[in-house]
Amino acid sequence: MSDSGRWQGNARVLAVSLGKAIPLVVAGAGTEAVVLSGIRKHPVSTLLHPLSVQVRPLGLAGDEQADLTVHGGRDKAVYAYPSEHYPWWNARRRACGQPESGQPLPFGALGENLSMEGLLESDLWIGDLVRAGTALLRVEAPRRPCYKFNAALGYRHAVRDMVQSGYSGVYLSVLVTGQVRAGDAIIVQPGPRELSVDSVNQWRRDSRRQLF
Repeated sequence: MSDSGRWQGNARVLAVSLGKAIPLVVAGAGTEAVVLSGIRKHPVSTLLHPLSVQVRPLGLAGDEQADLTVHGGRDKAVYAYPSEHYPWWNARRRACGQPESGQPLPFGALGENLSMEGLLESDLWIGDLVRAGTALLRVEAPRRPCYKFNAALGYRHAVRDMVQSGYSGVYLSVLVTGQVRAGDAIIVQPGPRELSVDSVNQWRRDSRRQLF
């Protein structure tokens, strides 16, 4: 912790990803349905091509969400996810026999806007401030995955796995607009530190209150 109250480790943005609301095939109880979803994100800013992306009050420029009751809005404007969890998800998909599991998931595959390195859920509390690029963000909540996450990952227990593992990532609101790009450092300023992201995830595991 520095004298200014800011903590800065080796955290950085590895990729910035965007997605449009497009049809997604979801399965359940022996049936299939097609719904609109913006969960499929694709990197537009990488370490090789660090394009700057505008961060606006309701999210990144060019990004879309289909169901604002679950994702998006001011309290869920930006979704950030630790890249350290990707090997675990790749292993889970292989264990479930996914035909494409031989290929590692690309950044953005979990629906995140910011793929982070060096910053885990256990490092964050609700109300912490996060500076990425020139934008100032606030930690609002860990992700609570819906049934579309199963479809995006390609196996039926993906929602359960996210809840039980605590590998949720975090939703961020936008306090100050700006720009972010791959390679930007991530700086965290502690908030009230009354409720940790880990404790919210633990409560969800214990209560088994999941959205499918």
